[in-house]
Amino acid sequence: MKFSKKILAMGLVTLITLGSFVGCSKINKDKKIGMVVSTLNNPFFVSMKNGAEEKAKQLGYELIVLDSQDDPAKERANVEDLIQLGVVALLINPTDSDAVVKSIEVANKKSVPVITLDRQANGGEITSHISSDNIKGGAMAGEFVLEQLSGEGKINVVELQGIPGASATRDRGAGFHSILDGKENIKFISSQAADFDRQKGLQVTENIIQGNSDIQVVFAHNDEMALGAAKAIKTSNINAIVIGFDGNADAIEAVEKGEMKATVAQQPDLIGELGVGLAEKIYNGETVEKEIAADLKIISR
Repeated sequence: MKFSKKILAMGLVTLITLGSFVGCSKINKDKKIGMVVSTLNNPFFVSMKNGAEEKAKQLGYELIVLDSQDDPAKERANVEDLIQLGVVALLINPTDSDAVVKSIEVANKKSVPVITLDRQANGGEITSHISSDNIKGGAMAGEFVLEQLSGEGKINVVELQGIPGASATRDRGAGFHSILDGKENIKFISSQAADFDRQKGLQVTENIIQGNSDIQVVFAHNDEMALGAAKAIKTSNINAIVIGFDGNADAIEAVEKGEMKATVAQQPDLIGELGVGLAEKIYNGETVEKEIAADLKIISR
């Protein structure tokens, strides 16, 4: 078999890292788990990777993690490379719920079990899906808005959406709207995509403010966009609350400083940990649940 130098190097680094872990189980080179992450340029997914790595060390598996850099074409290439390396299971955090289908079908053809993490796939054969309940989390954000601004009159809301087509974008927005839609004093003045990116969150919010600065609430589908929005709100001296989603370290710090009002906190490390645990169960021939939910909570100041 022929592998790219990059993939062989990454696999070697992973093996060296795992082998140096004090007190871990002996790594079995025949027990490889592949993990494809949409992007490692996001603290949430870095935490997910870290949780998976810790669990793999405990169980004695070699975990090979590849970064898709939010590119569906790279995602598919990553999956193909991992299949060639002989992984016993594939953990995948999709770049896009539709685009990932082709990548999953590659694994299906080789009978490699697929576990999706955080974002769902809109096709292909999935053994199990692990995520927070994004609809419930969006609803929690909507309820938080009503609790915080119950005595206010008109409430103008800005919604920063994630990557179009991603299940997290769809579900978090659906949960948020399920609480606020139809309320007489609630008006959505803008719902725009900022692709789960901090810089885009800043730019989109700045553009919205230029058109209408009468904003009371910004809800972002993840913390990275919320942090960008918080910067734009602060610069413009607007008295608006900013709510994020994920509970990453930067967002929690921003909440503590009063720069953000709240974040709907996930446990990405737990999602990664559960993924590796499921992969082992599948490898051992055990039955696993089709859907597994990780708990959520509101962190606020």
